[in-house]
Amino acid sequence: MMVANDLVELSLRNGETEVNLRRPNPKAAEPSLVTVPMPAPYPHAHPSGATIHDPSLPAAVSDVKFHEIRSPMVGTFYAAPDPDSPPLVQVGSTVGPNSVVCLLEAMKVFSEIKAETSGVIERILAHDGHAVEFGQPLFLVRPV
Repeated sequence: MMVANDLVELSLRNGETEVNLRRPNPKAAEPSLVTVPMPAPYPHAHPSGATIHDPSLPAAVSDVKFHEIRSPMVGTFYAAPDPDSPPLVQVGSTVGPNSVVCLLEAMKVFSEIKAETSGVIERILAHDGHAVEFGQPLFLVRPV
């Protein structure tokens, strides 16, 4: 997210707690790195790219290596930009790396989540308006 927004450094403070994030500056002679511990990934997730045998999936997609689109943060999952709009993607939708597949809202800020892969949406794992955890699988994508 820092690269996408062309940020080199980000500092957050909440009371006594302070977090500083810094990425290498391509213009600097010697880049510096700050390591920030991340929360543990969603516990029920399959490893990305895992072969999933699921009898509820059509036979043509059973035992296929799926790409999982995971939540990059804790927030509320929204399938559409507003209640009157159709979902951004549905099962069977073809997506590319820059396709927006959903919105996540955290602290009144909405973030577009992109597929970051090419393929066909085979399953939507999150429910509209429900909370999601960091690392939680949101979609299964069959590579094309």
